Amino acid sequence: MTAVREVVDFKAIKIGDALPDLRKTVTVEQIRAYAAASGDRNPIHLDDEFARRAGLPGVIAHGMLTMAFVNQLVTDWLGSRGAVRSLQGRFAGMVLPGDEVRCTGTVLNKDDSRRRITLSLGAANQRGERVFTKGVAEAEV
Repeated sequence: MTAVREVVDFKAIKIGDALPDLRKTVTVEQIRAYAAASGDRNPIHLDDEFARRAGLPGVIAHGMLTMAFVNQLVTDWLGSRGAVRSLQGRFAGMVLPGDEVRCTGTVLNKDDSRRRITLSLGAANQRGERVFTKGVAEAEV
């Protein structure tokens, strides 16, 4: 059973604070499950041979799966899924089965009157290649 995390203490948040990294190792099974859940059954995510013919090293993870990891980083830190008001970013590289995706974040801004924070977000693989860049999330705490 997973412990319930308290919602982050807004008063304790400071600009420049780093969120605890989130690391996820991507599996073929996870990519297939994401394809089924999202309805995105593009063969570059499901068929190794098709992906290779398309010039890829094999199947690749959905960009939105990587974004889901980044979102999990934020919601785990906040302690609430309902606090996130927006999240955006740029898919900057491929994520392959077996890759470890390391998601990172930093507090960019804090609006005390609106109890709103802005976060800078990113993700890289175990080779240090950035796979998600220019990420920004806004949350109300």
